[in-house]
Amino acid sequence: MEWNEKLQMIIDYIEHHLQRVQEPIDPGEISKIAECSFGFFQKVFSYMNGISFAEYVRSRKLTLAGYDLKSTDQRVVDVSYLYGYDSPTSFTRAFQQFHGVSPKEARISKTKLKVVPKMQVSVKQEYTWRVEQKPAFRLIGKSIRFFCDDEEKPSKILEFWSECQRNGVFSCLISMDKGEPPGLFGLFHNVEESRNEMQYSIMAAADGEVPEGYGEFLIPETSWAVFDLSGPVPQAIHSGWKYLEEEWLVKYPFRHAKCPELEWYSSGNFYDKNYLSQIWIPILDGEQ
Repeated sequence: MEWNEKLQMIIDYIEHHLQRVQEPIDPGEISKIAECSFGFFQKVFSYMNGISFAEYVRSRKLTLAGYDLKSTDQRVVDVSYLYGYDSPTSFTRAFQQFHGVSPKEARISKTKLKVVPKMQVSVKQEYTWRVEQKPAFRLIGKSIRFFCDDEEKPSKILEFWSECQRNGVFSCLISMDKGEPPGLFGLFHNVEESRNEMQYSIMAAADGEVPEGYGEFLIPETSWAVFDLSGPVPQAIHSGWKYLEEEWLVKYPFRHAKCPELEWYSSGNFYDKNYLSQIWIPILDGEQ
């Protein structure tokens, strides 16, 4: 069974337990559906969807609680226990933080409540691609290392992006960026083939001095197969790589140039439905 099919089954299981049987969600049942440990499932879920599993479930609970308070006469205490909160106080605090209003205020007819809809996994994707010849350029940034067969690689990369946003690296890279149009790069490259070790870097096209603690990578003049992806990341990037691995790389077997494959992230809101990102595959143009 494909991962997306498993994920859709888990989403349906969550909705069934929240809206139908109104029973606690069983991590053991989710692990059984996903065919992996619950801990690993949570990490993959976070990487694929840009939101933690716990945050998604919490958002769905509070969305449904808003529906109940608006459309029924149930007491706040009953709604709080219905959605698994230990006390009306903890529920009220969470509700206020999520919706921006108290449960009591939610019942006022003109009050607007936030909605996080049920996640839909199987969404049709469309891509455009082209071949571009690009001159050599220089990248500066930060890197992490991991083993190629590390099952936690996706979550580690997501955590690395989050860490760079928290510690100021992200802002530093944006200030150094000389790319046109502006944007940041993600790239994989082998560092210790004998040890099956890889490196993932977040970098900007820059021509200044390399700051202390940063590294540089020189990209040679190369032809690239450039794929435009539309939608929030990391979902769009994940879907793009899946398409490449399952179809494009099989149907169009260009010879791979001696250069890392790149991800490119435009400036803008990563979570916007029209956000632009790209995958660059280095090729030997005209040789198949």
